[in-house]
Amino acid sequence: MQALGRCARRANVSATTRSRFLQAQLVASPTHVQWIPRRGMFNNPFNWIANKLSPTTTQKEDEASHEVARQKRAEEGKGSLFDAAAAQTEKPTLATPVVPRKKYTEHKYSTAHFKISQRKLNKIGRQIAGKPIDYAILQMKFSEKRVSTRIQSMLNLAKKHAVTYKGLNPEKLIVSEAWVTKGENFHKRIDIKGRGRMGVKVHPEAKMSVVLKEGKTVAELKKQAEDRKLKRIFSAGYVREDVPLRNAGPMWSW
Repeated sequence: MQALGRCARRANVSATTRSRFLQAQLVASPTHVQWIPRRGMFNNPFNWIANKLSPTTTQKEDEASHEVARQKRAEEGKGSLFDAAAAQTEKPTLATPVVPRKKYTEHKYSTAHFKISQRKLNKIGRQIAGKPIDYAILQMKFSEKRVSTRIQSMLNLAKKHAVTYKGLNPEKLIVSEAWVTKGENFHKRIDIKGRGRMGVKVHPEAKMSVVLKEGKTVAELKKQAEDRKLKRIFSAGYVREDVPLRNAGPMWSW
């Protein structure tokens, strides 16, 4: 009897619960009403708000037609608040200023410190100073000095760097300056002498620096020298024609 009573009570409770659930479905609860319009916000909240508050074109239109419709609405004064905000946030892109390339007029290069006397190296510097770069390289090529090979290599590399990195004209490059600098460390060695005596040998170091600039070519220098010589030529006829005769005698003077 107790078991039958329990079954009856359970059946009564389940029926009551089912009826209450159906009544809740028929009458929309506040929670149910709130979640129905929120389903459209899960994809994109901003699009949902814009579609609800402003008239937009259909989703089947392409981007071009959508832009035309948006401009038309803006002209008629029916534009969307979001479109106006987007138009205000767009900033005109400023073109980057073109920085002119720096124009170089000279190129400096030097050798490393190596074992040589600064007096011997200074003679080589006097030989190539003021000469066109190709002529200076030619001088070092046929020079009998032991250091000429190193100076020739340095001049070739300096010419290549001046043309490649500085954009200088290789046809007008000249060795504008050439000077010699003593090394920082002079290597000292013992000098063995006779009768128990000794001294100190000093092995000097030096380096050569050059400055390459654009100057006149060999042809221009020759033309300048010829013009200078022609200007120094004067003749009696040239001077007589240049200056008018004044107070000339009535007859010949010879």
